[in-house]
Formats: sequence, structure tokens, C-alpha cells
Amino acid sequence: MTSILRALLCGTALCAATATAATAQIKVGITVSQTGPAAALGIPQKNTVAQLPKEIAGQPVEYIILDDATDPTKAVANARKMISENKIDILIGSSATPATLALVDVAAETKTPYCAMVPTKSAVMPMDEKRKWVFKAPQNDAIMAEAVADHMVAAGIKSIGFLGYTDGYGQGWLDEVNDIFPKKGIKVLAVERFQRTDTSVTAQGLKILATEPDAVLIAASGTVAVMPHKTLKEQGYKKPIYQTHGISTMEFVRVGGQDVEGTIFPAGPVVIASLLPDSHPSKAAGLAYIKQYEENNKSPFAGFGAHLADCATLMLAGVKTALAKSKPGSDEFRAALRDAVETSKDVIATHGVYTFSPTDHAGLDKRSRVLIKVEGGKWTLVPETK
Repeated sequence: MTSILRALLCGTALCAATATAATAQIKVGITVSQTGPAAALGIPQKNTVAQLPKEIAGQPVEYIILDDATDPTKAVANARKMISENKIDILIGSSATPATLALVDVAAETKTPYCAMVPTKSAVMPMDEKRKWVFKAPQNDAIMAEAVADHMVAAGIKSIGFLGYTDGYGQGWLDEVNDIFPKKGIKVLAVERFQRTDTSVTAQGLKILATEPDAVLIAASGTVAVMPHKTLKEQGYKKPIYQTHGISTMEFVRVGGQDVEGTIFPAGPVVIASLLPDSHPSKAAGLAYIKQYEENNKSPFAGFGAHLADCATLMLAGVKTALAKSKPGSDEFRAALRDAVETSKDVIATHGVYTFSPTDHAGLDKRSRVLIKVEGGKWTLVPETK
């Protein structure tokens, strides 16, 4: 078509169709827990959306974000709405394990590439026809649990009590503890569970203390994890208390105050990016994320928000390849995108370096973890034991 003819046709349906074909919009649907028990995770995730790429491979990117209120049923409704009404190409979510696992079925049913933001390995394992549509940004619990166990061994800890959520997050950690800790000579003397919405764990704490463990591991998340920690301290427990990467927010430190001093927990490298050696592959990405987040929001970042940033990095990395096969909004594009993400190699992000394969949709190694200690109301880097 000549430039003169194109000018004459401008403003007509043909001109509009030509422009649309040249700049097909990629739509990303996001459901997070902006309210409810997991709000400490969902709010920094929501806040991160503003700094995600607005264009990829020459195509504009639109983000649709909805609040699921930490409710799996609402998360599923959000996902179905975005898939059917907004015609999203990528699904990201959610902030808590129960909602995230519920979305696995939606992604598989609708054949929508999906990035999960919880560490629970059952989101991507064992690999099957359903989970092949799911990728995961957070580190597997096993990677983190091994770091905790090694620190305990070095500290001479021989026994622990376990206090964790009753849901998939707590179970995921308990499964790894039961597998990894005995192999390293650490006995699990007591296992107690609680709901995210519980306001007391007094009975559970007393049962754990009755077994006289050398340490206690709490598997909870956000500011909710303060309550069991505080309860153990009030009950007179003076030995080490470990937590999981579910507390990777300074809100935990602010709310916990003196009660959480001395806590040791594993986390992604972005959580303490400024203290990483310059040689760490994720340091630059982590510092860039933190700088932009804190400038945008005038508040401290949280590692949970960086999981959303990493999901976007991972899923959008497949766009260029997928565009060569089809256009956004089509089944063919979504399938091509899934295939492209699955073959991603050495993608550097804030929480680590990702390499996916048909059998591994978690894609991280030990470079994705650090150990942190709460000291003086701040985080300090703990050298990992060899």
C-alpha cells in the first residue's frame, strides 16, 4: 500500500485494523490479596504493578489487577473474569497458598500461562498436563528448609518444635522438615498447626514447650507470623526461634518489635540486596527494584512484591518468540508463550537466576537464598554454613 493510499484510508476501519495488527496489546491478569490475612504480602505486590514494563517486543502491555481478599473462591472468580472478559494472555497470582493452588486448575482448564507467587512446590510438582501451564517465581520450600537445617546443625541444635499454618504453606514446610531435618540429625519433637485467622496459639505453644525442643520453627507469613512468635516468648521460651521466608517484610519486624529480635529466616536475595557481594547475579536487579519501589511508594519494599516483578520478567520473556507464531488474545499465542517460557535459560531476576525445563517449572538453585537475622530492628546477613 502506498503512503498516499494509506493516508486516504486513515480513519477508516482498514486503517484501524492495520494499526491493531502492528501493535497487538498483551494483557496480564493479576489477582492478589490486597485485603484479608495475606494483605501484608498482597499490598506490596499490588504496589509493584506500577513499575512493570509497559511495552515488550514492541507491543503495549496492559495489567488488570483485582483483590481476592485472601479468599480462594474470590481468586478463582477473579481469574475466570479476567480470562473470559478481559481475554488475558498471562495470569499471575496469588498472595497466599490456598488461593494460588486453586488457580492451577483454572489455568489448566483455560490453557492460560500462569505464574504462581508462593513457594509451595505442589503448584508445579509433580509435573503433569495440568501443571504444565504453571510456573513459579518463589523458591521451593526445600531450598529454604535446607539452609535453616544447616544453620541449626552448625548451632548445635538437635531437636525442634514445629508450629505452622494448617494450609498448603504450613504443610509444604512440614513435608520438607520431615524429609530434610532427620537426615541432618535434628529430631522433630512436636508438630502443632493453626489457621491464618486464629487470634491465639496458646495451647499449641504450651504443647511444644512441654517437649523442651532446642529451637522452634514457625511456618507462617507476613505480620500473622508475629502472633505465634510473641506467644512463645510470653510463655517463657528463651531458645532460638526460626521463621520461614514468609516473613520477608519489614512489617514483621515493625509489628513484632523486641519480641522478634534474634529471629533467623531464609529469604530471597532481593530482601537484603544492599548487603550482597557485588558478584551475586541478582544484586543489580534487586537494587533496581528496591530503588524504584521505594521512590514510587514512599515506603519500604518487601520481598513479596519482588515475586510479582519476577513473574512479569519470566512470563514476558516469552513474548517475542510467541509473537512470531500468533497474536495476543489467541489460544495459539498463549500456547506459544507457555512453550517459550518453558525453554527459558539463565533469566536473571530479583530472587535468583531461573532456568526452566519441561520437568522443572521452579527453575531456581541455591543462588536464590540467603539467611537473615533480625538485629536491632534491622536485617543482617548471616553467612551460610558449608
